[in-house]
Amino acid sequence: MRTHYPLDVETEVAIIAQEARPFEAEGVTVRVPDHMVEVVATLSQLARGSAHISQRSGVSVRLSVSNHEVMVANAARRALMVGDDEVVPRVCDLEALPASTAGKVEIESIEEGRDGQILDHLVRAAILEVFRERVSPEQLTAVVEELDGSEPVETGEDIASADYVGLLGTIPALRGPVSELVGAEPTPGEVASAVELVLEGLHLSKRLNKDAVGGRAQYRSR
Repeated sequence: MRTHYPLDVETEVAIIAQEARPFEAEGVTVRVPDHMVEVVATLSQLARGSAHISQRSGVSVRLSVSNHEVMVANAARRALMVGDDEVVPRVCDLEALPASTAGKVEIESIEEGRDGQILDHLVRAAILEVFRERVSPEQLTAVVEELDGSEPVETGEDIASADYVGLLGTIPALRGPVSELVGAEPTPGEVASAVELVLEGLHLSKRLNKDAVGGRAQYRSR
């Protein structure tokens, strides 16, 4: 019986839902979209297959539970900082995961100092995999076309969720992928989470350029 090393994302997600401690704070609502839970679960799945991670030590499902809690806590910190009353994890909140993961896996690398790069790569690979599984390719061409020649789209932890809702008017093609990820009537926080996944997924698919400075990122056509 495999109790700590799930063989698929679905089982990993179910264990996260069962074991992760819910975040509670007065005056805020916490919503964690399915795609963000799947990124956390996929990260652990990829780590179990990585040649850079010691498989002798293993990658327990406890890593997924811990990373989920860290992701939500980071989202709560960000939401409180910008005055949002809704806590919804976004791609920018995943920047906390390499540090969270580092203490729970053993990295095998010939070159010293590559631990951070290896973990960053695993997080990006998890985002890309969920993006490809969750968003239909036919929804994305129009997004890239509307960004071609337009002003760069800026995202970041200090940008309120309402600003992302405004993007749906500026770039109407985003509505389709957003609906695929979070439904037809999403909250502002869910819109922000979906928009960041779509933009980062397009960047990781080499369809958009990205410039990152501090806690902000700009996405633009190639």
